[in-house]
Amino acid sequence: MNELIEDLKIPLDRPVDLVVLAVKTAAIRCKVVPTGEPITFRKVRNEVEGEILTVKPSKVWRYQRTHYMTGEIVSKRIDIPALQLKPLALKDTWPWEPEDEYWGEPDDPLNRYFEPVINFGARISYEMEQIIPFQDPENFDSDPILEASEYHDCGDYKEAYKIMQKILAADLRCLDAHAHLGAWEFNSTDEPYEYVIDKAKRHYEVGVKIAELSLDKEFNGVLPWGRINNRPFLRCLHGYGLCLWRLGDPVESRKIFNRMLWLNPTDNQGVRFLLADIDAGKTWYERGSD
Repeated sequence: MNELIEDLKIPLDRPVDLVVLAVKTAAIRCKVVPTGEPITFRKVRNEVEGEILTVKPSKVWRYQRTHYMTGEIVSKRIDIPALQLKPLALKDTWPWEPEDEYWGEPDDPLNRYFEPVINFGARISYEMEQIIPFQDPENFDSDPILEASEYHDCGDYKEAYKIMQKILAADLRCLDAHAHLGAWEFNSTDEPYEYVIDKAKRHYEVGVKIAELSLDKEFNGVLPWGRINNRPFLRCLHGYGLCLWRLGDPVESRKIFNRMLWLNPTDNQGVRFLLADIDAGKTWYERGSD
């Protein structure tokens, strides 16, 4: 036992941080932070991929080539900088001009949400790098995200999650996997089950925080929906804002949706309608009602 603990650099006398890579039915594939040593934690309590668990170990052992741990989860958090991930690249800069876009009919009352964006003027457009492990760039039909979505749509949830777990265990920077996992949780119920919606929120938040590694505090560029590799980040933002609103925090939700208008001014996801509902004092459950 002592030799094994020493090999893994795990101190039994104090808590250890584990980053969640794949949440399975009865165990979680993790890596020790910051050493990166793989280990399987034998406890599942609503964790999501990308979270950091602070664990007080009670037992560590090896079976065949896999290391295992049991213990008490002291806390969990989303702390993406601590994972030391390589930021996704921002590529193919291109000038963006508001006068090149169509802003709808002049008398549309929702145009008020676009006015600050239009008045600010020209900015630079970027396309964010998209990571999809196991995708064959030479084969357009090779898309593990699409494959997982098809399994999920057909009701084979076990296979769908298995694919997503494999993807994120290979590279946590696959934003589309976080977006899909969040959507599956979010859409699993229309009831106000905070337990479920909070889990969806954390899936989306991990994706948002990973993408934000690429955006410094002064970032003022455009990430248009039309540049398709930006879509996973925009989906994560959209889902994160919806979760905040559904959980009863319209103030923070409104900030997310307003930010999305600045990042994607053509608003392909329709956040201007959500902003109008929030400004009208509606809850998520009253959205779209007259």
